[in-house]
Amino acid sequence: MTHVLETDRLGKRFAGVPALSGVDFRLGAGEIHALVGHNGAGKSTLVKILTGVHAAGSYEGSFRIGGATATFSSPAAARAEGVAYVPQEIQVVEQLSVAENVYVGQTGLDTAPLVSFRELRRRAGELLDRLEIPIDPRSPVAALSATQRQLVMIARALATEPHVLILDEPTASLAGTETERLFAVLDRLRDAGTTMVFITHRIPEVMRMCDRATVLRDGRKVAEIEREQFSERAIVAAMVGREVDHLYPTRSGAHGEQEVLRLEHVSVPHPTRPRDVLRDVSFSARRGEIIGIAGVVGAGRTELLSALYGSLPHGGTISVEGRALKLRNPAAARRAGIAMLTEDRKGTGLLFNFALRENITAGNLSGLSRGGWVDRRGEQRAAAGFMQSLRIKAPSPGADVAHLSGGNQQKILLARVLMNAPRIMLLDEPTKGVDVETRQEIYRLILDLADRGVTLLVVSSEIAELVGLCDRCLVLADGAIVDEFRRGEGSEARVIEATTTATGAAA
Repeated sequence: MTHVLETDRLGKRFAGVPALSGVDFRLGAGEIHALVGHNGAGKSTLVKILTGVHAAGSYEGSFRIGGATATFSSPAAARAEGVAYVPQEIQVVEQLSVAENVYVGQTGLDTAPLVSFRELRRRAGELLDRLEIPIDPRSPVAALSATQRQLVMIARALATEPHVLILDEPTASLAGTETERLFAVLDRLRDAGTTMVFITHRIPEVMRMCDRATVLRDGRKVAEIEREQFSERAIVAAMVGREVDHLYPTRSGAHGEQEVLRLEHVSVPHPTRPRDVLRDVSFSARRGEIIGIAGVVGAGRTELLSALYGSLPHGGTISVEGRALKLRNPAAARRAGIAMLTEDRKGTGLLFNFALRENITAGNLSGLSRGGWVDRRGEQRAAAGFMQSLRIKAPSPGADVAHLSGGNQQKILLARVLMNAPRIMLLDEPTKGVDVETRQEIYRLILDLADRGVTLLVVSSEIAELVGLCDRCLVLADGAIVDEFRRGEGSEARVIEATTTATGAAA
């Protein structure tokens, strides 16, 4: 096999602590190569070396692109040498058109004093046609779906005609049907000879898409698996260092019968269009019940949780323990015992200018304050307690959250949500971007909270997660509930059929 990219014992340390140790990584021409491992395994460090974020001289070992030793001083140098990167977080400029986003910072029209937007649209249109991406280059990016924005980012990366395309969790923000549309584009790219590194926590995606897989654990390469040897059990075992018997833990008891939450004819208006993004939603939830909310991106899942948390204006009636509430803001929701874990931990969750302890106690200082002064020792003890109970891996409560893995960052936000001992928890994509082992910890935490009487509403783009974890699932499509089933009655096929049929009928 011809290797487009090869590394030779790559290593990287932070404050003397190894994040990557002696990693040999080989990327074959025209293959989709999975790079997997739990949070903190070294994936991000490896990618940052390959893309020039960690400049030559700051790491041990070396690597080659097309047989030539690479000494990238910056991400721009990596792009110039044919390494393109599509980050996990969708990064587009909403004020610009699709064509402008595709070529932002790389128009290549250096001979003209001004950019020709007609030429820009023509070139973007040709690129999108070649990729068989049905998006008008004149469209404003603000009007695109999450899938379309992801495809625009891929088109931007491919506009430089790279030797290697690195995709970091490209499906993290996508639902099932949208993921399949993205996979169809990646299949066509592979058929055309594009070489890709595919970083994911979702093992079924490795099985579906990839030709080989490299597994990292604790900064070291622990396995390189050929496609004919792929199995979910083998990959997961390599990631966590042991066999994992059950992905979804079994609940020991049943939920209570007392009604805790009731929604009656709840709607959320669209901010700019004359239609509701959530339409006439009614259901109830019992004490200790885990309710899954399924549906594609744009179906109204996040809007439902946001209305319950008081962060979106809404109509209809929301009652907690038989009392109708006016949830005009999150503070009102918190007073009613409702807490919410945001989907976007970096954008609206973590406070990167504060330490770990302040990130846990943010919004929860009433029990740690007297006379307007915060009890810093009490805050330290509270943060240390959550670090122990949730197994947050960090040097101390004063640690910088920016340097922690995605799984540990997610646990910090869970600690913040749990600190006020809520009666109702709203979890928006609680396992997004976390590894298999951290997922299992979050699953066990959800079941433990339910057994203690907390009612949970869980939004997830992974249907199998909802089917395997929840007592009951509601399926949303076009802002309305189109199906409902209890544990043991549903399947991925049932959810997909319900959402696609409803969407097709609505269109």
